[in-house]
Amino acid sequence: MKSVEQLYKTLVNGISRFFEEAGKKKAVLGISGGLDSAVVACLAQDALGPSQVHGLLLPGPFSTIHSLTDAFKLCSLNKISHHVISIDPIYQKFVRELSPVLEHTSQDVTEENLQARIRGVCLMAYANKKDALLLCTSNKSELAMGYGTLYGDLAGAVMVLGDVYKTQVYELADFLNRERERIPAHTITKEPSAELRIDQKDSDSLPPYPILDPILKAFIEEKRAAKEIITAGFPLDIVTKICKQLGMSSFKYLQTPPVLAVTEHPLLPKNKCYRYST
Repeated sequence: MKSVEQLYKTLVNGISRFFEEAGKKKAVLGISGGLDSAVVACLAQDALGPSQVHGLLLPGPFSTIHSLTDAFKLCSLNKISHHVISIDPIYQKFVRELSPVLEHTSQDVTEENLQARIRGVCLMAYANKKDALLLCTSNKSELAMGYGTLYGDLAGAVMVLGDVYKTQVYELADFLNRERERIPAHTITKEPSAELRIDQKDSDSLPPYPILDPILKAFIEEKRAAKEIITAGFPLDIVTKICKQLGMSSFKYLQTPPVLAVTEHPLLPKNKCYRYST
């Protein structure tokens, strides 16, 4: 396992090399106020230069005030240029127009995914118009568990954190803040949420990351069987759920952008992995 400093250098070098090979200079990403987008924004700035990263703040019907405040603070701390586009009117229009098709059913993951896909359309529109590349901010923990929306938050030219577990993202945040505050403290300490429904938390669908990540590493990195992981002391129900979810989610990560590979066992096949040495 790479040290956090090695991981940081590998990712910064990977972003720089990827953009150089693609003949692009400017990056765009959605800045949600969450940890993943904050870390990716800082990594991209360090790789491409402070003025080459642009953020779109895309609050929706379930976005919290603190997330928007955290997103603004990130942009202020790092001098990231940005625009704010509320997706709420677009979302409500979609819901109204789709009502004959959806037959006025109660809200479920359909409406959640719709918000993510509207954001993806806005981000890709900026990328096309400004000759920029969209950075996907999903991490390996979410990707392995299928916690992401195809053609929404899984859209982009490259997945910066797609081979980085969520617990490592926290380590990267601490590393980025080692000399001055770049990532707001509240972004690091608050409970992660996709904010696609009222009071949504990652923990509604996923085990806590300090429990999830060691089990994922045992499955993915160490190629250990479920029985062996359970024998090592992990709960039967959680290990069984993760094992099942890994299999059910594979169709998703096979449709994601290429990933910056930092381990020997990325989720994506070799032809979708970019591996750059530091």
